[in-house]
Amino acid sequence: MTAIDKMMDAIAMINTMNVSMAPAMAMGSLYMNVANSMGMAAMNHVFSQQQTNINQQAALVVGIKRMYDLG
Repeated sequence: MTAIDKMMDAIAMINTMNVSMAPAMAMGSLYMNVANSMGMAAMNHVFSQQQTNINQQAALVVGIKRMYDLG
């Protein structure tokens, strides 16, 4: 093989590798984005539960205080 043939084979191999890796890279990126979104959704859900518990405790304290004020 001549040097030009070797160079053309190397370039063809690189182009083939890039084209064949593109779908795998896209799916990997998609999976990472989905995992990140699911993690953020779970975190938001936990934060919402914590805020709801705080609001319920505050409402309970206000209700008990009003009951003592009436008596």
